[in-house]
Amino acid sequence: MSKTSLSGFPEWLPEGRIVENYVLEKIRQGFELHGFANIETRAVEPVSELLRKGETSKEIYLLRRLQEDPVKAAEDPRQIGLHFDLTVPFARYVLENRARLNFPFKRYQIQKVWRGERPQDGRFREFTQADIDIVGDGELPFFHEVEVAVVMARVLSSLPLPPVHIRVNNRKIVQGYCEALGIENVEGALRALDKLDKIGPGGVASEMEELSFSTKAQEKLLQMAQIKGDGSTVRSRIQELQVSSELLEQGLDELTQLLDQASRRVPGLVQADLSIARGLDYYTGTVYETTVEGHENLGSICSGGRYDSLATDGKRTYPGVGMSIGVSRLVSRIISGELATASRKVPSAVLVAVTNEEHREDSNKVADALRERGICADTAPKAAKFGKQIKAADQRGIPYVWFPDSSEVKNIITGEQVQADPLSWKPDEQYLVPQVTANN
Repeated sequence: MSKTSLSGFPEWLPEGRIVENYVLEKIRQGFELHGFANIETRAVEPVSELLRKGETSKEIYLLRRLQEDPVKAAEDPRQIGLHFDLTVPFARYVLENRARLNFPFKRYQIQKVWRGERPQDGRFREFTQADIDIVGDGELPFFHEVEVAVVMARVLSSLPLPPVHIRVNNRKIVQGYCEALGIENVEGALRALDKLDKIGPGGVASEMEELSFSTKAQEKLLQMAQIKGDGSTVRSRIQELQVSSELLEQGLDELTQLLDQASRRVPGLVQADLSIARGLDYYTGTVYETTVEGHENLGSICSGGRYDSLATDGKRTYPGVGMSIGVSRLVSRIISGELATASRKVPSAVLVAVTNEEHREDSNKVADALRERGICADTAPKAAKFGKQIKAADQRGIPYVWFPDSSEVKNIITGEQVQADPLSWKPDEQYLVPQVTANN
């Protein structure tokens, strides 16, 4: 990543951008293979809509004209801000287009979002997200919660990353468990448990103490939150805690069903972790978080869940389930951790040498003939000695140099040099476009 004077706004070098484009294309391919249609929404939304996520409102970037009175702008109910995720804009999009959409509606969306938080490793103020959501009209069968996990497991496994682990829970388990313990402040419990990985059991217990939870309730919640494993393990461990409720049982049934189906379709990639709570209050069923093996300090690189009432027009409700990949977070780690390497810095497969400036037009004709056949080509910037022109190609990772005076092309990687016609010659497939190779 190149250095910028503004922190939190990543700018990749050309080879980093090639890696990013590779990642984005893999994500697009994976989503489309599973039937998700692409949409794009506007970058801004009314602040009143963005505030629906509660505490995240502190991170909103507001938009106003330079000459506008800041006091009046703050009081204007039409005030707008940059979206900080793609879920709130998508909910609005569904409501506005519900008469023209086919339900269940499966969409994917890859766009930039903005958050005014403190930049740190893997966290930016401007970054790219890649979301999938499945939304129903009035109802959405549970099997879509399995589908979303399977799609994301396959997509993430196609990227140049170490193994990923999608950890799942069901909010009904936590809510039912709290109800059985007589805990009324369920949202407080969820928000505290969601920090378990960051602040540990002691920190979570302290937060629960501040919420006036009894010592027994704290112990029971922490015991539940540390349960991990497959469906049978989770069920037996919950039974050992001797806590039960109808909602808890419903959540357990859904979670074990998801785990069983995922184990058959994407073996080893999805497991239960009852500490996953997702602090946002609109989740109602399955919740997901994803970590990369060996890079757990990066946090969750893909998360989401089931929501039953995020999109509603007052008469009908449009329930959905979705997950979001933090693309910039992933790409940042891939580049800084050298998890993958681009084969060259530029798209050009061929550098056409220039014998002398009087004959540059000959070089341009060769390059244009290659381009017309879909082969990326460039002409040398200077009519220097051929050795220097070959070095210029090598510095950029360009595999071929074309010599128009002799009608020969040289593969500077293998050393092979052959006679060639720009109207018929083809580069080896591996050199046609930049390749991204995983290093793990």
